[in-house]
Amino acid sequence: MPRLPSPPEAFRSLDRALHRIGLDGFILLLLCTVGLATVLPAGGAAATAVTWAVKIAVGLLFFLYGVRLSPQEALAGARHWRLHLLILGCTFVLFPLLGEAARLLPAAVLAPQLYTGVLFLTLLPSTVQSSIAFTSMARGNVAAAICAATFSSLLGIVLSPLLAAWLLAGGAGVHVSGGQIADILLQLLVPFALGQAVRRRAAPWVARHRAVTLTVDRGSILLIVYAAFGEGVRDGIWGRVTAGQILWLAAVCLALLGFVLSVTATASRRLGFDRADRVTIQFCGSKKSLANGLPLATILFPAASVGLTVLPLMLFHQIQLMVCTVLAQRWGRQVS
Repeated sequence: MPRLPSPPEAFRSLDRALHRIGLDGFILLLLCTVGLATVLPAGGAAATAVTWAVKIAVGLLFFLYGVRLSPQEALAGARHWRLHLLILGCTFVLFPLLGEAARLLPAAVLAPQLYTGVLFLTLLPSTVQSSIAFTSMARGNVAAAICAATFSSLLGIVLSPLLAAWLLAGGAGVHVSGGQIADILLQLLVPFALGQAVRRRAAPWVARHRAVTLTVDRGSILLIVYAAFGEGVRDGIWGRVTAGQILWLAAVCLALLGFVLSVTATASRRLGFDRADRVTIQFCGSKKSLANGLPLATILFPAASVGLTVLPLMLFHQIQLMVCTVLAQRWGRQVS
């Protein structure tokens, strides 16, 4: 009897097959998960089980973040402070300001619930894996990218919930309470701190078993998406958003990404950074983390509205992958 592939092997095989035809395997899995939640949302006891599974998966995800992210490595890169300040400024200052500016768009372009999602995505940290991967592909400063992405992720663990509590409180049914703050501590910060505490012993094992982290990373996101959209389907999510609104939302996400890419390119050039650092600034300063955003959304937003609220983040994630792939390839060809 032939051996069935393990989940990590299946993820890698699907990625390789789809990359050959220009598609991203994980995005396809996300779309399939949304489809499954639309057709077969969990209800009753199954919904309760999914909710607990999400909490466990989120805790494990942030525990592994704590194990994998080295504070020493981040601090070692602090000597490149100008680069890091520019990236963090784009991530946690420029993006939120643009999110606030999007409030001026008419409801016909950006519905209030979708605006909440757009503002939420602007508060998130940069990605780790894709920022480093794109920097490497473009022949940028990979060491600086590792440090910058680590800084952003570490800071985002604390700063993103605080920004969300400040800018989102009271809007679209979002009421940040003591219970939600406790949930953030228990589901995100405590597992992360535990991961940091056992990092010296656990990091070698995690490094040898990268398939485990791949499964947890992607599996937890898929589970959160299924739970969020399943709850939204039961509450009539697709009756509250039209195809036209989704197209406008995609245009807003593309404009948001394009503006930040332009700012990072212009600012890094005028501040005198060399080519390799400009690549790093552009890719690390323009990303938003789906892996950090989805768990936080399940805590901050009412269950019935999570699916619609994370829709802008999912769209932005796909757009940033496609646009930055093209940019990275173009940068890479310039020095090949």
